[in-house]
Amino acid sequence: MPATVGETAPNLRISEWVQGLPTNIDQEKDHVVLVEVFQVNCPGCFIYAMPEAIKLYNEYQDDGFRVLGLATAFEDFDKNTLENLRMLAETGEVVGDTLQSLGGMGHLDGNKLTFKIPFPLAMDSLDSTGGEMDHDKMMAMIYPQIPDFDSRPEQFKQEIIERVRDYARSKLYSAGTFEEYSLRGTPSSILVDRKGILRDVSFGQNPGLESSIKKLVAE
Repeated sequence: MPATVGETAPNLRISEWVQGLPTNIDQEKDHVVLVEVFQVNCPGCFIYAMPEAIKLYNEYQDDGFRVLGLATAFEDFDKNTLENLRMLAETGEVVGDTLQSLGGMGHLDGNKLTFKIPFPLAMDSLDSTGGEMDHDKMMAMIYPQIPDFDSRPEQFKQEIIERVRDYARSKLYSAGTFEEYSLRGTPSSILVDRKGILRDVSFGQNPGLESSIKKLVAE
């Protein structure tokens, strides 16, 4: 079953922790947890999402607030790798589009980030897909985006299913957490309260994220 806001948040599907002590959502009870989901080859993740996560971490870490960084991959599988995540954690070095974009903006020191990520970092689990996706997984992707899918015209439904099938065929791997939380891209944020209940899942910039965190840490 896909993750659902208002219900217990599923554990992250981790292949390896590359920074910090291994942990997971069920081990973080009594903490408010923000999972910052990113790709190594994602400029926007490092232009605004990661700096915001670091700011929130520094602001609220003494209030029972935790940030976990989760690198995933749904494209560019040659760059969004465990090896490049390890390099990022150990040296701050970035690659691909991130290197090109941030370097062009003057946001790098050579080929390295100008900031250190202070919280634990892990790699999402990646399983080979063989380029196919079964019906249940397709529906798990479609329903969060089109809640009234079943009531739509048959031609529309078939077109959407074909698009998802074509997308699946273009993928070499399926990322466990990315799929279970029905994420739409990166950066994405997953917010869990002190009782382990999923409170929010968002994609891109989230102007209300800090106010949600302030409310949860005060509960």
